[in-house]
Parts: sequence; structure tokens; C-alpha cells
Amino acid sequence: MHILVIGAAGMLGRKLTQEVARGRTWGVRAADKLTLVDVTKPEQPDFSGIVELVAADLAEPGVAGQLVADRPDVIFHLAAIVSGEAEADFEKGYRINLDGTRALFEAIRKQGAERPYCPRVVFTSSIAVFGTPFPDVIGDDHVLSPLTSYGTQKAIGELLLADYSRRGFLDGVGVRLPTIVIRPGKPNKAASGFFSGILREPLAGQEAVLPVAETVRHWFASPRAAVGFLLHAASMDTSTLGVRRSLNMPGVAATVAEEIEALKRAAGDAAAELIRREPDPVIEEIVAGWPRAFDPNRALSLGFSGDASFDAIVDSYIEDELGGLRPA
Repeated sequence: MHILVIGAAGMLGRKLTQEVARGRTWGVRAADKLTLVDVTKPEQPDFSGIVELVAADLAEPGVAGQLVADRPDVIFHLAAIVSGEAEADFEKGYRINLDGTRALFEAIRKQGAERPYCPRVVFTSSIAVFGTPFPDVIGDDHVLSPLTSYGTQKAIGELLLADYSRRGFLDGVGVRLPTIVIRPGKPNKAASGFFSGILREPLAGQEAVLPVAETVRHWFASPRAAVGFLLHAASMDTSTLGVRRSLNMPGVAATVAEEIEALKRAAGDAAAELIRREPDPVIEEIVAGWPRAFDPNRALSLGFSGDASFDAIVDSYIEDELGGLRPA
């Protein structure tokens, strides 16, 4: 069983790799080879099988063909630039988020031209494929209407995934991830980054900036839940998906104010006092076009499960990233 992870140096890529390396089974088989790819060389995991570490840009000509030449059984496509960066750099966003995805799917198709090859491909999409107008709670049949370049690139990727699956070139599952909180490490260029920052920094005793109103409501999942989504998508029975290959993942709907209350319950009022209100019209405009809540019945019926509450999201961060130690 050969697993290829593209985007393996990112936060989710690292956590996913750790779970696979711990002995995740795929049907009756366990992975015995990992190929980990990113624009910077991924870290060596603690894994008893074969590991190939590759520094490469998926959008560069020929790279995708090289990555699938060994015909991996499961391919996790996590590589992307995030929402804020894709909006700021139009050309880069389309090159990485769309051209790279198309190159990967085409390489898979060509690999199967001479003898059968149909790998499971897990594609990380986003709730950014939805934009206003939308209902307070979005159901599984709501139309895609992205209002950002990032959301548009992900929506096109979903359509490609469905068409290449329909034609039998690959067996795809699109995972529309909620906004992931609390993201460990340093802030990234995602427009949604403050959702993590107003929790992560105060938990470390540092000041954080809040660029939107506390009334903003959004849809969240923890990194732990997101890795669970990816693993389930890689091993589930796809026979019931039909042509609708992308799914809204379970999550927790919460306002910024409710985030802050969860922070207080975990770390006290002093942590919440480290949040500085500093409105940013650009971020406010982007966030205003994002979904607020979902009814992910289809994913739940197919065995996906998420976080129980926002307090559970905070608790999982404290357990996974802070060694279970709560701030004094």
C-alpha cells in the first residue's frame, strides 16, 4: 500500500502523515510506503516502511507525472495557497490551486492509459465554494457560488474531481473542510487566520488582533477532526457517492464571541483580555461572504464525524499542542 501526500509539509499534511505512519490500515492492508511532497522538503516521519521525501512544485511541468509514476494507491491532495494569498496574488492562486490540480489529475489519467490505474484521490476543498446569498444553515444541495478566487479555484477542482471520477480515471472524494481552528504554529496568510489567532496567541500569553465584529458566525473544525475526515475519505466505500463527489464536512457553528467565551472557560478572563480589537475592512468584506453554518447530513450518513462543541475544539488543541497543560 503506497500513500502519496501532496502538501505534506503543511500543518494538516504533517498531522495526517503522523496518523498514517502510526499504522493506519486500509481495508486489510497497512501502508508500507509513503511519498511525501511539498515545495519545501517534508520532515522524516517515524515510519517502519519506505519513505520518499520530495521537494517539488506540483504546478511545474512534469512533476505530477513523476509523482504518480510509481502508481500510488491513495493520493491525498492537500497542496494549495490559502484564501488571503490567493486573493492578493491572482496568478499564483490559479497556478497552484488550479493548474497544479489539473496537472495531477491528468498525470493519473495518462498513467492509466496503458494498463488500468484508478487510485483513491482525496481532494481538500473548502466551504469557500459557497458565497452569498445563502441561508443561515446550508444544506447538501446548495449551489456553489464562490465570491473569492480561492473559492472559485476549489469549486473548479471539485468539478474536475467529479468528471475524472465519472470517467473512471480516478476514484475521488472531495472534502469541504470547515475553517480549521486552532491551527498550531505561526499565523499564515489565510483571511480566516484570526479565528485561530485569537485563541492560540492568548493561550501562549501573547496579544492577538481581532479584525471583525464579535457577532461574526462561522463553521469550524479542529485539526484532529480534519485529519479524521481525510482518513475516512481515503478508506470509505465510494459506491454510494455517484457523481456528487464532494461533501460538506461536519463542524461547529460559533460566533467570535462564543470563541472568546470558550477561551475564558479554558484559560480565564486574563487570556481573553489579550485580544485587541482592530477592525480591518478588507478582512471584514471577505468574511462577510462566507457561510455561517451547515447541515452536513450526507457526510454524517457516510460515516464522517466531527467535534462535539467549540470547547472540545479548544480542549483538543490544549491536549495535542500544549501537552494538556492549561495556562495558569
